[in-house]
Amino acid sequence: MRNRLVYMLSLAGLTLGLAGCAGIQVSPTPALSSAQNWAVLPLENLTDTPMAGQRAAALAASLLSAEGLDGVQRYVADSGEETLFEPAAADLRAKSLAWARTRHAPYALTGSVVEWRYKVGVDGEPVIGLTLQLIDVDSGKVVWSATGHREGWGNDSLAGVATALERKLLAPLTDAAPRR
Repeated sequence: MRNRLVYMLSLAGLTLGLAGCAGIQVSPTPALSSAQNWAVLPLENLTDTPMAGQRAAALAASLLSAEGLDGVQRYVADSGEETLFEPAAADLRAKSLAWARTRHAPYALTGSVVEWRYKVGVDGEPVIGLTLQLIDVDSGKVVWSATGHREGWGNDSLAGVATALERKLLAPLTDAAPRR
């Protein structure tokens, strides 16, 4: 009887532990130069949630700065007054990369938001899915990438879950980046 109780409690603990799972895939981190400037470009919004790409980019810029990277600058697209929609991705990528060159940033962080919502149902858990790419601004080539998803509990916020996911995705970059 006691063994069965221990088994049931262990199974319940494992189930609860896995309920807030995250999946993350990160490429090897390249050797980074001692950059003075980092550019954070808009993240493409592939969701139905307005402004999700801009929200994710703002979080990424803040996290990079909080981790001690100097000169983090975020490109803010002019989407017009009082609009919920973001500019077309093709034009935006070219404009924002050109902007990064004018800022003499050797690296630019970009990517896409693939999920940014609360699940439908009684609990309404927040769910976030992101891809991140570090681009060599001069060549335009992707030198690092990461993808991940994370689900929170019913009492978690989207911003909290997104911050936790982005911090985890960016950790290899922030650990490898030289500081002044």
